Amino acid sequence: MSRLARLGQSLYDGRVSIDFVGRKWLWYGISLVIVLVAMFGLVGKQLNLGIEFEGGVEYRVSFAAGEADDDAVTAINQAVRDTEIDNASAPIVNTSGSNGDLIRVQTEPLSTDESTTVDEAIRAVDGVEDLSSSQIGPSWGQQVADRALTGLVVFLVLVVLLIWGYFREWKMSVAAIVALAHDLIITVGVYALSGFEVTPATVTGILTILGFSLYDTVVVFDKVRENTKALGRTHQTYAEAANLAVNQTLVRSINTSIVALLPVGALLYVGVFTLGSGALKDLALSLFVGMAAGAYSSIFIATPLLVQLKERERGVKAGDQRARSHRSRRPVDPYAAVPAFREDMPLADDPDNPSPAGGVPSDQAPARPVSEGGNRSVAPGAPGRVSAGERPGTARPVSGSTAAGRPQPTRKPRSRRGRG
Repeated sequence: MSRLARLGQSLYDGRVSIDFVGRKWLWYGISLVIVLVAMFGLVGKQLNLGIEFEGGVEYRVSFAAGEADDDAVTAINQAVRDTEIDNASAPIVNTSGSNGDLIRVQTEPLSTDESTTVDEAIRAVDGVEDLSSSQIGPSWGQQVADRALTGLVVFLVLVVLLIWGYFREWKMSVAAIVALAHDLIITVGVYALSGFEVTPATVTGILTILGFSLYDTVVVFDKVRENTKALGRTHQTYAEAANLAVNQTLVRSINTSIVALLPVGALLYVGVFTLGSGALKDLALSLFVGMAAGAYSSIFIATPLLVQLKERERGVKAGDQRARSHRSRRPVDPYAAVPAFREDMPLADDPDNPSPAGGVPSDQAPARPVSEGGNRSVAPGAPGRVSAGERPGTARPVSGSTAAGRPQPTRKPRSRRGRG
């Protein structure tokens, strides 16, 4: 069995335990710092909303393979700025495509004449082979945003009802929702800090990672419910049973997260460094950040928060007090823990024949003289134990008694019993 497998078995059996619940304030502090950084990104840099949400015009400029480089991006950017159109004064220009043959240009909403002017300016750049454009109105972008928000609200409501109905415990629903909000804020904050464009693919990815985080949390909560069913027999507190549940599912959570993050990380790499832009990059970033945050929150946030809520219940308080009292009791029989003598017991463990570590074995040590109340004494150097017929010759002989010369009674035959 490998070392990792042995560690996982030790965590499941409770021989090795990581105190997730007891160190909850440390985990809360780490999460608070991450959330504050994410909030700073949302307030300071703000989200880079895509054209689907704000509306505008997108131009797709085709070049020969490998010609859509930084010089071409700079030339197109300058050509659009030179039109001196207000809504095209700050275009977003970046490369796209896997062969280095495509450049995307995004501007704010333009009129038909303004769009034609920008089109002609882009075609005038050297190397342009083809150009296509699409215009998206702000009303359509607002409709996309409203539907995304509606889907998020419906998802959260269904999560609360599902967990409440499955576990019969509203506190688990509260802890799960807090963990989901934690993951959502971190994911959106990373988008703001990184400057990635928010597209409908981003919304799809966020809804997906909320489901992943919920799945991981429900698995941990199910183990918590299993461990807290028989607290009276295990003599554990609620916090100890819940912490054991997190340790028992820790290896599973780590393995699941790593297996899920590896392909998503590969998609993110391809979307950023190979394709340059597009829905694949936006989807992969939200999935990668959200899955990592979801694995963290299900272990370090959801379960410690659940324990905090449950410990306020009167029944849980009484059960925890009984568990602590049971562990603090002293045994009634002080000799209950003394091991019984066995024939195969080592000499060092023999209570009647102790031998100090590294000393002389008990069968070779000098015998102790018997006190005056005994019927014999053993000479020094004699074995410590003797049986009948094995007494050493130096033992004291049996002294005479006053009854030695008296006639001893004999058994009479039955015919003479009762006669004088």
